[in-house]
Amino acid sequence: MTDRRHLLVHGATFAAVGDRGDISGVRGGGSPDGLFVRDARHLSRWQLTVDGAVPEVLAPVADGDTARCVLVPRGGRQEPPACTLFREQAVGDSSFVESLRVTGNRPVPTVVRLALTVDADFTDQFELRSDHRTYVKAGAVRSREVLDDGVEFTYRRADWHSVTTITADPAPDAVEETGTGARRLVWTLGLEPQGTAELVLRVMARPHGDRRALRVPRSPASVNERLVAAEGGFMEGVAFPTGWPELAAACARGLADLAALQVPATGPDGEELRVPAAGAPWFLTLLGRDALLTSLFTLPYHPRPAAATLLALAAAQATGAGGSPLAQPGKIVHEVRHGELAHFGQVPFGRYYGSVDATPLFLVLLGAYTEVTGDTGLARRLEPHARAATGWMLDHGGLTTRGYLVYRADEGGLANQNWKDSPGAICWADGTRPTGAVMAAGAQGYAYDALRRTAYVARAVWGDDTYAALLEQAAADLRDRFQRDFWMREHSFPALALDGTGRQVDALASDAGHLLWSGLLDKEYGEAVGRRLLEPDFFSGWGVRTLASGQPAYHPLSYHRGSVWPHDNALITLGLARYGLHDEARTVAHALVEAATATGHRLPEVLAGYGRDTHPEPVPYPHACVRESRSAAAPLALLTAVGGA
Repeated sequence: MTDRRHLLVHGATFAAVGDRGDISGVRGGGSPDGLFVRDARHLSRWQLTVDGAVPEVLAPVADGDTARCVLVPRGGRQEPPACTLFREQAVGDSSFVESLRVTGNRPVPTVVRLALTVDADFTDQFELRSDHRTYVKAGAVRSREVLDDGVEFTYRRADWHSVTTITADPAPDAVEETGTGARRLVWTLGLEPQGTAELVLRVMARPHGDRRALRVPRSPASVNERLVAAEGGFMEGVAFPTGWPELAAACARGLADLAALQVPATGPDGEELRVPAAGAPWFLTLLGRDALLTSLFTLPYHPRPAAATLLALAAAQATGAGGSPLAQPGKIVHEVRHGELAHFGQVPFGRYYGSVDATPLFLVLLGAYTEVTGDTGLARRLEPHARAATGWMLDHGGLTTRGYLVYRADEGGLANQNWKDSPGAICWADGTRPTGAVMAAGAQGYAYDALRRTAYVARAVWGDDTYAALLEQAAADLRDRFQRDFWMREHSFPALALDGTGRQVDALASDAGHLLWSGLLDKEYGEAVGRRLLEPDFFSGWGVRTLASGQPAYHPLSYHRGSVWPHDNALITLGLARYGLHDEARTVAHALVEAATATGHRLPEVLAGYGRDTHPEPVPYPHACVRESRSAAAPLALLTAVGGA
């Protein structure tokens, strides 16, 4: 049996365990292995043996918020196992807890020797990526200390200091060295006839700089109680559609995932917040674009994430004081990382501003939040931040000088700085990539919507009619320019982008649907685009492909050149409804809901682009985030777009 990875997620903490509940620490593959907190691996080994051998799996770990499995010692048909082991595991805030119950199966006393090999290598997540990069860590020191009831691992490098503490109840009979740096906790259990013994193992991870008073949960059951309470808070007041039970189930599953994906952040006045992380396993942190879109999808049903996201991003807004040349005044952060490599500047993502669209989306969310909730206090408080963000779009962003939001590839960072940010995502139909300045179509739609919504806030909340009129005129001018420069008459479709010379990057891409969501296109153009997105080369039966098939650049297993993204399709569905294309909106919504139903009501980050006509079930994309906030919120966007029909 292949040992799959199962993710347990709680805020900024996640664990990836195998079918038998073990962590092997093996590098490589599509997903990490271990217990991770704030980008660092705080458990790299957690391997159980019984009487010196790896036990067999009777019932492997199943997907869920708690990992449960059933194991037995290795044996044969003629000699039934002497005992059965029931493992139950869960993650809490910077913690991991396991309950291990050993039940004797014989009518006579039985002695069982359990051993748990444990280690903490404190590897940064970026070291475990598939790009196989290596990073120098001069002066790094790992140490181990045996405790009365377990062992503690410590990592130091200059001013960086991290700790993992492992304790057991009852305490191990011995803590043995292994010769590899790992330690082996050993128990000799005497079981009465048909008797039971139980161990509770607790792991506390203390990342660098975390001085909070934390306690490891008592048991996996207590963690589950907290998760259920958090999920209830997210679902409170949401009216699920009674006439479409599959959509209701997808909404409920998505809200439960969003409850688990809330990570700590800080507001402008140092206040503690919880905001949507982008996704597990690789992006369990604040990404501006992801948190903004997630908050927009959930806004009509659950506005608290929107308020927290706006405050957290305002606190991280660039001021232009030092740092990266990308951190221009008013720009909204793309990514925030807390790991060792970011701390020492070995990766640029500590506070990374390589996004052309997070800034307009910040303004879109602020305007939408004000309009939907009627709460003007947040818009008043964030007026300086909103004006600075608008100023960035007009000045550094390029709206005034180039007529559009513009980005260039960032050496050492992201080649593309729109939502399709993989290196080859922006391309001509033949796959050729533009060089130099790029003006991505979708970002211009966000800018248009941002200007209009900020004009509304300026007039209705700030009382500044002059500023509002200026922004409204800028939006109207942008709309006229866009339809002149981006519209490809031979395709009756907008270009994916313009290059630095103004040439149309002619790939037919799903980004056109974002223009419907933002309202950038005239009605005639918008209706043509909406209908085109439902033709077979675009529509796979599970959703709209990121790139229409039949073009040389298309690949169904490419990250952004032929795959199907649920959040992309959610925006498209909202856009179709906005332009009155309700039949088309329902077609996309039903396809996504059926994809979710086929995968336990949970939408992954991305699906392969294979058509439903060639395979009766959605084909997974091999490296997708299993839990992703935008995909979790996508069913709510579908509910907004088409209702419960």
